[in-house]
Amino acid sequence: MSEEASFASPSGELGPLVDVGDPGQMDAWARKLDVSPQQIREAVAAVGTSAANVEEYLKGTRATTNADRTSSAGTN
Repeated sequence: MSEEASFASPSGELGPLVDVGDPGQMDAWARKLDVSPQQIREAVAAVGTSAANVEEYLKGTRATTNADRTSSAGTN
């Protein structure tokens, strides 16, 4: 992702929502978050339509921890 997306509202409001029924919106969110439309659908199914929640969910699915890295390297 070249530009960090952030959809959380400082006041705690939900902010923008992701409409998985709108193909144009799905393509736009996928480009903005640098994921596939299918990944957007899966994220919405897991956390709901809040764009902030979808973003956080997708960041979590792409993140690895040091434990993940050492486990995959066989050093545990």
